[in-house]
Amino acid sequence: MKRIIGLAAAAGLALLATSQAQAEVKEIKAAQQYGLSSLPLMIMEDGKLVEKHAKALGLTDLTVTWIKLGNPGAITEGLVSGGLDFGSGGVPSLLTLWSRTQGTAMEVKGAGAIVNMPMELLTTNPKVKSIRDFTEQDRIAVTTVRVSNQALLLQMAAAKEFGAENFARLDPLTVSLPHPEATSTLLSGSGVISAHFSALPFQHQQKRDERVRKVLSSYDVLGGPATNTAIYATKRFKDANPKAYQAFVAGLQEAVEQINKDKRAAAATYQRMTGTKESVDDIYAMIAAPEVEMTVTPHQTMKMANFMAETGRLKKAPKDWKDLFFDNVHALPGS
Repeated sequence: MKRIIGLAAAAGLALLATSQAQAEVKEIKAAQQYGLSSLPLMIMEDGKLVEKHAKALGLTDLTVTWIKLGNPGAITEGLVSGGLDFGSGGVPSLLTLWSRTQGTAMEVKGAGAIVNMPMELLTTNPKVKSIRDFTEQDRIAVTTVRVSNQALLLQMAAAKEFGAENFARLDPLTVSLPHPEATSTLLSGSGVISAHFSALPFQHQQKRDERVRKVLSSYDVLGGPATNTAIYATKRFKDANPKAYQAFVAGLQEAVEQINKDKRAAAATYQRMTGTKESVDDIYAMIAAPEVEMTVTPHQTMKMANFMAETGRLKKAPKDWKDLFFDNVHALPGS
């Protein structure tokens, strides 16, 4: 009798575990942006790494739908509305979402960083040697005015150059354009924009034109390597789908490890998936540059957070970078 009861209990536990696994989502909707900063996400998509880890956790039917979006604002809206389960973007977007959703069912936190990668402010205006030289005749493209990584970095640079109270001095010159469109517009010589706060590989493409010159780098503003892009999700999704969340972050970690192990293979994957005219050698050179590091460890997030709090963009800054991220990355040496 005891044996029968034991077997029944074991069967019940197995059935419960199966029903719990089945209760999780069968589809994850995740957003990518354009450019090399999304390379780990592209490796995840191409290798179906999330699906691989999901199967190991008992989620045999889980699939991931990847959505390409060039505007952080659209990603923010999708995440808050429930149209997306994972969003990707710059630290300012994550900080804004974290601040707005604290204490709500849709509280947003980072699931990990994606890459340290410099962003460069480039111009075709020969009169511009520093940000002090921009005039009302100039227009500077960023992915989203005021909200995007580049927009915040421009404000931080302005605060250093013109004084903290003048951090928004260059905001009226900014316009919202996705990186691919901004690149073609800048190089067209149409005059619609005269500068672009860019990212790889677009800044590499632009600098091939002899008219284009660098004004500053994000690393100049932040004092060293910093997280370019992070991945984030809502607490509600994480709590309701612990295995799906675990599979996603495991897939991200594996993608980062794959890239760091074989950057040339990663470059070939990027070329194939994007259809870019860049050669594998050129893409490899960008990935292998010493200032570029694929890593899930967040860097320099508190510098951005404190600036946003000081300028009223956040009600208050997180006390520590760990407040901004879920516990799966807390053991890492972040900042």
